[in-house]
Amino acid sequence: MIKKPEMVLVDLDGTLVDSVPDLAFCVDAMMDRLTMPQRGEGQVRKWVGNGVERLVRRALINQLNGEPDEALYQKALPIFMELYADNTSKRSHLYPGVREGLDYLKGAGYKLGCVTNKAAAFTEPLLKDMGIRDYFEIVVSGDTVAKKKPDPMPLLHAATFFGVEPRHALMVGDSMSDVKAARAAGFQIVCLTYGYNHGVDIRDSNPDAVIDSMAELKGLLERAE
Repeated sequence: MIKKPEMVLVDLDGTLVDSVPDLAFCVDAMMDRLTMPQRGEGQVRKWVGNGVERLVRRALINQLNGEPDEALYQKALPIFMELYADNTSKRSHLYPGVREGLDYLKGAGYKLGCVTNKAAAFTEPLLKDMGIRDYFEIVVSGDTVAKKKPDPMPLLHAATFFGVEPRHALMVGDSMSDVKAARAAGFQIVCLTYGYNHGVDIRDSNPDAVIDSMAELKGLLERAE
């Protein structure tokens, strides 16, 4: 049973926004420039969720785990960054139910933050282009603090900002990285069934609750103790 929180932090990619169409476009354009085979959106969906550096490494070796040649990676990453700066939100879109969920949370008076592993240079434009930046009092990006999720540091940074104890905080995400970060921080964690979890059912990570749409947060939190 979820306990009513004072603060709600929400992940970005795979939770609020389906950003894979833009990421896949950039991966394939990068591969073209490297005269290597394109990887396609289906593969990229299995690789995202740990920051673009990790995505580029995975694309170069065409698999989830392992390391590419370092010289190739050092050549590839700037190409990807240049492409993604121009293609952060052209093909991306909000998931169904996101705006309803955010409207409910804001209207109910919850302290709201966004916590993502995406660098601030990409996070801020994406949130603005999707029309949801103003919902969040704090945005913790992948380069805001020294460590990224699954480390608890970004979540605890937001809790300190709001002056909320971790046991009174809730994380909303879509991946095992979100679950690990929430558990390590002492947060409750609710996960969406869609999103980016490397093809693994998020229920296997045992979050406190699983929902199909952010619009379901209203019912979940209104029933909370």
